[in-house]
Amino acid sequence: MIMPRPPTYAPLVARTRGDLLESVHHGALAVVDRAGRLLESAGDPSGWVFMRSSAKPFQALPFVADGGPEHFGLDDADVALICASHTGRPEHARRVAALLARAGLTPEALQCGVHAPLDREAALALECRHEKPSPLHHNCSGKHTGMLLRSRLHGWDTATYLDPDHPVQRDIRAALARFAGLKPEEILLGTDGCSAPNFALPLYHAAWAWARLADPRDVDEPWASAARRITAAMTAHPEMVGGPGRFDTELMRALGPAVTAKGGAEGYQALGVAPGHWPGATGGVGVAIKIADGDARQQARGMVALALLRRAGLLPEGIPPSLARWAPQGPVTNWRGLKVGTRRVLL
Repeated sequence: MIMPRPPTYAPLVARTRGDLLESVHHGALAVVDRAGRLLESAGDPSGWVFMRSSAKPFQALPFVADGGPEHFGLDDADVALICASHTGRPEHARRVAALLARAGLTPEALQCGVHAPLDREAALALECRHEKPSPLHHNCSGKHTGMLLRSRLHGWDTATYLDPDHPVQRDIRAALARFAGLKPEEILLGTDGCSAPNFALPLYHAAWAWARLADPRDVDEPWASAARRITAAMTAHPEMVGGPGRFDTELMRALGPAVTAKGGAEGYQALGVAPGHWPGATGGVGVAIKIADGDARQQARGMVALALLRRAGLLPEGIPPSLARWAPQGPVTNWRGLKVGTRRVLL
């Protein structure tokens, strides 16, 4: 049994005000190829971290491997949505409701809780109509819908689908372990913000899982086909995975099928890079990044991710405007637009 311990963190992003260093984001990361080779790291890649929503593609794997999308008539945008941390826009909420209806379920079956849409326009529209948010607007409602649909597919109890001993949850843990090179019991369980079980594992193993998700050629069927379906769906429909202005969405829009991206709460970011895009790698590459302070502004993780992708030759020197907020180096501006300092990645 691997002994769990948190990572040792290293400085990853620095901010200055004027010429004086004002703050530093510490973190850890692992870059691993399909063969399990550690290509790059910062901090301690063997430290244990909860994947949070970066685990969502793996939480969808058993449903896709079982033929769930075919059974319920899901298209690729639907598959992307069950892997999503969406922003609660009308197109997200409507699609979740439609998926539930295909299984004879209503939004009340969702046990993710309720929060206002993350998309400001969607939240304001609800307020203007004097409507309250519903579970459909929760950013994890797509993931929960996938779990409920799989329960329906097999005739399992839908009221207890979040119980760690429920077949849905046992199979998810086993699927992640299969891709991460671990035994299911070696993955630690916690409870996510949406009440679903979540998983802690070393950054190295999380990155390896993402490498094999992006390049599942050595994974048995039906898991390999399920991985390909998931990454193809996410990169074809990035607007379902997040929403306008979200890092995952904008990165996949910019890079297309070369990179699959899924961030998580508390400063976690994962990437899967398709084969042939990372110099010196054997097959696909996985990246797992953790910002120690939780990255409340959700900027540092994207900056580190773009710095790594630029180093690998996947990004031009000129960052696309849609990704400028996460450029690996640039000015810090105030509310008047004045430059008051700088930010840069320390890799």
